[in-house]
Amino acid sequence: MKTRIKEFRARYDLTQDDLARKVGVRRETILFLEKGKYNPSLQLAHNIANVLKSTIEEIFLFDD
Repeated sequence: MKTRIKEFRARYDLTQDDLARKVGVRRETILFLEKGKYNPSLQLAHNIANVLKSTIEEIFLFDD
């Protein structure tokens, strides 16, 4: 799975640490998500989308 988290973080001038604190995870979790090395739970994906004022589908790009 690919993500656009980094792109959306830049729009809101958020660091990985800022986003991590807002969604209740460690900064490393955000790093792994951005690199495509971790698939989030539905709850985490929802929380990230809310903080980034977007939808899950816009942020997380699912491979076919």
